[in-house]
Amino acid sequence: MTEPKKAENDMAEALEPGLAPEAGDPAGEPDPFVVLEKLKAENADAKDKLLRTLAEMENLRRRTEREIADAKIYGVTSFARDMLVFADNLTRALENIPAEVREKAEPAAKAFIEGIELTQKDFLSRLTRHGIKKLEPQGAKFDPNMHEALFEIPDESVPAGTVLQVVEAGYGIGDRVLRPAKVGISKGGPKG
Repeated sequence: MTEPKKAENDMAEALEPGLAPEAGDPAGEPDPFVVLEKLKAENADAKDKLLRTLAEMENLRRRTEREIADAKIYGVTSFARDMLVFADNLTRALENIPAEVREKAEPAAKAFIEGIELTQKDFLSRLTRHGIKKLEPQGAKFDPNMHEALFEIPDESVPAGTVLQVVEAGYGIGDRVLRPAKVGISKGGPKG
């Protein structure tokens, strides 16, 4: 074989191994079956990459939709947690006004108390409108995911682990607990 022809074959093998012309190939063209098999393999590889990319894009779209929905529901969580202190303070202020003081109060004081009550109701309705709901555990079975037990109350008449007293109201947002209710639970009754 001449020197230029040998260099051409070496270059063809270096560029595409398997596509270099065979020594017995009359026209110096690659074997069509080898080329066809290579193209089929490349096609299958490209198809596999395309399907994987499409699946990843669909997963990304679903995950993004879920994150957007969660952000809409839970985006106000830290602000809402801070506002619960305000709701608690309104409740404490109203609970600390004795009934006899309310009855004997002058009209201006009664109007002030009613204003505080209306403010509390309005504030709680606004929390509800934004997906924040008050947990009502009184008489329910103790759930450590929703309640924080502060003490036990001996009571044989109810099943053990029943919420008998709510010390501080709990709140939820969406399907999560924003703040667990602080409760006293029964002790000594029959198993629930």
